[in-house]
Amino acid sequence: MSQHKVNSYDDNSIFINTKIYKKIKKLFKKLKKSRGSIVHIVGAPGTGKSSNIYQALRELDLNIYEVNSCISSSHAHSQEVFFTLINDLEYSLNVKDKIEAYNKLSKFDAVLFADQFHDKHLIDKKLVGFSAWTRKAGFKSFRFYLICIKEYLKFHKQFGKMNIIFQTAWRIRIRGKKYDLFTDFGILSRIILIILGKLFCVIEISYSRSETVNIVKSHLKNIDDEKLEECIHKHGHKPRFILNDIKK
Repeated sequence: MSQHKVNSYDDNSIFINTKIYKKIKKLFKKLKKSRGSIVHIVGAPGTGKSSNIYQALRELDLNIYEVNSCISSSHAHSQEVFFTLINDLEYSLNVKDKIEAYNKLSKFDAVLFADQFHDKHLIDKKLVGFSAWTRKAGFKSFRFYLICIKEYLKFHKQFGKMNIIFQTAWRIRIRGKKYDLFTDFGILSRIILIILGKLFCVIEISYSRSETVNIVKSHLKNIDDEKLEECIHKHGHKPRFILNDIKK
């Protein structure tokens, strides 16, 4: 697992405020007094989606239920992935069925789908997280999202009483290199985010060059400026990838 990968509240020992963080914090603050919001945090791998989410939740002291679930196999079908998620929810909340689970989740300020769901395989190599499953399933994983939309429409009344926060990086491998569908494909990514923005409140994690430099230097005080410029040119404004490269 990456040394600078944030997987929980306790991993954020060093954090730098940025323009996008202030926007996230302002939005999350509203969740305390309202229900029915779905917040979608997107961003290319290495930009710190988890870091920003956990920091804002900790500072605001929101009552959060973080979904903790893993998939039985990287070859599982979408329906199986969905049923596994529901079963894990029922077990964790100690309820008899999903209606009771949904009602219980409405008591929290928000339901969080983050690393304990997406990146379970980075926390425990024996498990399969959602992001590992989507990489294996490719575009077939889109059926999972259709199942979730159908579930939302069917139980709209229950979902209208809860807030949901989820972070996503839909990774596609082309010629051995990983790309994020939501951020790395120019106008196509912009169109996808516009469509998502009609359904959810979408925030994209991105930094200016100066913010990227500040984040990296907060972790490495005596970094060589020439090396830093080289890594920014190579990785863009993705602090975690830059830090990992410099530490090699």
